[in-house]
Amino acid sequence: MSYNQLTEGQRYQIYALLKEGFSQKAIADNIECHPSTICRELKRNRGKKGYRHKQANKLAVERRQTAHKSLKLTQPVKDWISQLIEQDLSPQQAVDYLKSNKGISLHHETVYQYIYRDKANGGQLHQH
Repeated sequence: MSYNQLTEGQRYQIYALLKEGFSQKAIADNIECHPSTICRELKRNRGKKGYRHKQANKLAVERRQTAHKSLKLTQPVKDWISQLIEQDLSPQQAVDYLKSNKGISLHHETVYQYIYRDKANGGQLHQH
């Protein structure tokens, strides 16, 4: 089972379908997600004036940016990872180095994901 976060477009669809009186189940079927996803979305991102798609997206983005995982991968940490990978260290070796020399605890999968994002953006880290 894979997990995908809701997009801004899907949030707009949720908003529009709610205004039309659709049930949470019908909305979930329409945007092809699980009904519990709609329930959580409405619970987490409902404001004083109800569910509004722009506000919901802003809240979701803020939560993602302030998540513990996001805070660990700061620009200096990304720079260190890049330097270590460019020195042909494996992601696991880079994680071990950062833990023992910088006191930063990361999972090697976080480094792999950083390398994949770099490649998708035209970077060269994947070649090391």
